[in-house]
Amino acid sequence: MARKKAEESKKMPAGDPGVQGLRAEVVEQPITETLESNYMPYAMSVIVSRAIPEIDGFKPSHRKLLYMMYKMGLLTGARTKSANIVGSTMKLNPHGDAAIYDTMVRLSRGYEALLTPFVDSKGNFGKHYSRDMAWAAPRYTEAKLSTICAELFRDIDKDTVDMVDNYDGSMLEPTLLPTTFPNVLVSANMGIAVGMASQICGFNLSEVCETTINYLNDPNHDLLSTMPAPDFPTGGEIVYNADEMREIYRTGRGSFRVRSRWRYLPKENMIEVYEIPYSTTVEQIMDKVAELLKAGKVREISDMRDETDLSGLKLTIDLKRGTDPDKLMAKLGRLTPLTDPFSCNFNILIGGNPKVMGVQEILDEWIAWRTECVKRRVYFDLQKKRDKLHLLKGLGKILLDIDKAIKIIRETEKEANVIPNLMIGFGIDELQAEFVAEIKLRNINREYILKRVEETDALEKEIADLQDTLNSRRRIKNIIIAELKDVMKKYDQPRCTGIVYTDEVEAMTEEETVEDYPVTVFLSREGYFKKITPLSLRMGGEQKFKENDALAWSSETTNRAELLVFTDRQQCYKARLADFEDTKASALGTYLPTKLGFDDGETVVDVILPGDYTQHILLVYENGKVGRVPLECYATKTNRKRLTAACSDKSALVCVLPLTEETECAIFTSEGRAVVFSTALLQPKTTRSTQGVGVARMKPKYRVTGAKLLRDTDIKNPARYRVRSIPALGAVLKEEDLGHEQLSLLEE
Repeated sequence: MARKKAEESKKMPAGDPGVQGLRAEVVEQPITETLESNYMPYAMSVIVSRAIPEIDGFKPSHRKLLYMMYKMGLLTGARTKSANIVGSTMKLNPHGDAAIYDTMVRLSRGYEALLTPFVDSKGNFGKHYSRDMAWAAPRYTEAKLSTICAELFRDIDKDTVDMVDNYDGSMLEPTLLPTTFPNVLVSANMGIAVGMASQICGFNLSEVCETTINYLNDPNHDLLSTMPAPDFPTGGEIVYNADEMREIYRTGRGSFRVRSRWRYLPKENMIEVYEIPYSTTVEQIMDKVAELLKAGKVREISDMRDETDLSGLKLTIDLKRGTDPDKLMAKLGRLTPLTDPFSCNFNILIGGNPKVMGVQEILDEWIAWRTECVKRRVYFDLQKKRDKLHLLKGLGKILLDIDKAIKIIRETEKEANVIPNLMIGFGIDELQAEFVAEIKLRNINREYILKRVEETDALEKEIADLQDTLNSRRRIKNIIIAELKDVMKKYDQPRCTGIVYTDEVEAMTEEETVEDYPVTVFLSREGYFKKITPLSLRMGGEQKFKENDALAWSSETTNRAELLVFTDRQQCYKARLADFEDTKASALGTYLPTKLGFDDGETVVDVILPGDYTQHILLVYENGKVGRVPLECYATKTNRKRLTAACSDKSALVCVLPLTEETECAIFTSEGRAVVFSTALLQPKTTRSTQGVGVARMKPKYRVTGAKLLRDTDIKNPARYRVRSIPALGAVLKEEDLGHEQLSLLEE
C-alpha cells in the first residue's frame, strides 16, 4: 500500500493537494563519496586546466589566445581590433570574452607585467603597477603578436607538439607551444588553484638562455654565476642574500625582498620614487603612507602625490625641513610596500601533475621536453624527404625507358587503368605511379632527367644526415644551443631590476625608525596599561581606574623601550611601548591580556623594563626560593611576543625584581618575617626555568608574600633582618619597620 502511494505521488503534479503531507525521500550519501564524485573532478580541472602553468610557461588561457592570434596571421600582419581577437579566441576558450581580454591585457606590452611581452599592443592597456588605472574596452584597442612569438610557434606545423580537438571538435589546438627558450622561467606567472598555488618570478631572457647553454655543456654549472637573481619589468632592487637565493634555486620555495628606487631633489626638498616592487601598486603605497601619517607614526612628510604620466611612474614625497631622506626611506621601506617581499613557489604541471621544482630541475624538464620537440621536428623532415625520395626513385625507373611509359599510357583505353598499367609495367607502387602520371609532357627531356637524378643523390645524403641527427644526443643538443644563441642575439635586453647586497644595505634598526620621546607607563592591579607623555601627565590630573582597581606599578622611560610581562602560567610576553597609543590619565588604558593574547584565565604577575638586556633579574617564588637570571635569556632576534618556560613551574611566581647592580633585597613572608640579604649571594643561572636558590626558610603553612630592593622599602633598622648566609628564617618585622605597602602584603 505504501509503495502504491509513493508511485501515485510521483505521477501527481507538484501543485496537487494530494501531494501535500507527503515528505520527500532523502538519499543519504557519505561525505567522502560526495567529495570524490563531485568536488575532486572540479579541483583537478582547476589545477590542470586553468591555474597552474606548464613546461612551456603558459596556462591554457594564454596558449589558446596566442595560438588563435597566430592562426589569424597576426605574427606578420598588421594590428587588428582587440574585439576581433577576443571573438576569434572564443572558438578555443569558452570562458567568456571578459576573461579572454583580461588574459590578453596581461600579455601585452602596454600593461608592463612581463619582461618579454607577447602581445604588441596599441591603446590604453592599463599598468601592472596601478590598481585603479583601468584598461580600455577591446573595441578601442588594437594588437598583434610580438616578434618574439616567432620563437613560440617555430615549426609548430612540423608535428613538434601534440594537437587536440577544441571544446566543440571544430578545430585543432596545441597542448603546448614549442618554445625555443625556457619561457617558463622568463615569464612571471601566478595562479591560485584548489588546495595549491603557483608563484613564478621572471628571469632575464639573456641570462636564462646563457645559463641553459652552460648547463647543457656542463651539468655541474653554477646557475647563480650566470643567472644571479630574478628580474622584474617594474625594476626596483633585489636585496640580495646569496644563501637565500641558492635555497630558492634548489627547492623552488622561499622569498626575497625587493625595494623601490628613488632619488632626492635637494632644491625642491622632495623625494621621487620612480620604480617600485613588482608585487605592489602605487595605490597600496599611497594608502599605507596616508595611514601612517594619520596615526602619527611618520611626521617627516608634508605631502605625497602620484605624478605618474606618459613618461612613466613617479611618486613624489614632499619633506619637512631638516628631514634626512635616507632615514625616512629606510623607515618607509620597513613600514610600507616600498620594500616588499616576493614569495616564490615554482609549482608547474609536468605530465598533467603539479610539481614544485627548483631552477635546475625545471631546466632538466625543459631540456628533456625541448629535446623531444626537436626530435619530432627532425623526424617529420626525415619522413618528408623519405616520401619524396620514394617518388623520385619511382620516377627514375620510368625515366630509364620513357618510350615504354608513353606506349603504356597511349595503349591504355580507360584513364582509370593508367596507374595500374604503369605499376605493372615498371614494378612501382601506386604513389610512384600517380606522381609519374602527373608529369608534364614538356618535362620529358634530358635536362629534367639529369636534375631528378642529382636531386635523388642529394636527398639520400640529407636523409642520412637527418637519421644521424635523430640518433645523436650531441647533435640534438647542439641544435638546441644554436637556437638559444639565436634568441639571445635577436632579443637581448639588459636587466631591469638591480641587485644590492645585504652587507651594502644600511639596515636601519626598528628602534631608529620609531620616534623616541619620554613617557611614563602605568599598570593597574587588574592589568590595564597606560602610556602617557609628560605634557599629558601634567595636564591630565588624577589617574582613573576601574572600581576596586588601583595602581600596581609605574615607571619613567622612553617610547622606544620594551616591556616584559610575566604571568602566572610561567610565560613572559614581550611588547614594544611604541605599539601602544599615547593616552591620558583620564582613560582606563589598554587591557594587557587582550593586547598580548593571554590564554584564558591567565593574569599578570609583574612587569619590568629590560632596557638593553645586559642586566639581571630576580625571580621570587612563594616557596622562598629566588632565581637570578640574565636578561639576555629573554632577548630574541625575531619579533616573538610569547616566551614559554619563562620561569620555574615548581612554585608560584610572586614578583620580578630588576637588578642593575649588586645590592640588598628584602623578602617578606606571611608569618610576618623579613629576610634582608645581599644579591651577591645568588649565582646567575643560564636557564630561565631555574628553580632558584633557597633564601627564606619557612614553615609549611607560610609563604612568601612579596619582595623589594632594600632601598625601596620602609625598613628603618635593616641590621635586624640582615643575614650573611642563605637560606635564613629572618626576623619578625617590628611596627616601626612596617610600611604601608608591607602591611598590605602581610594582610594578603
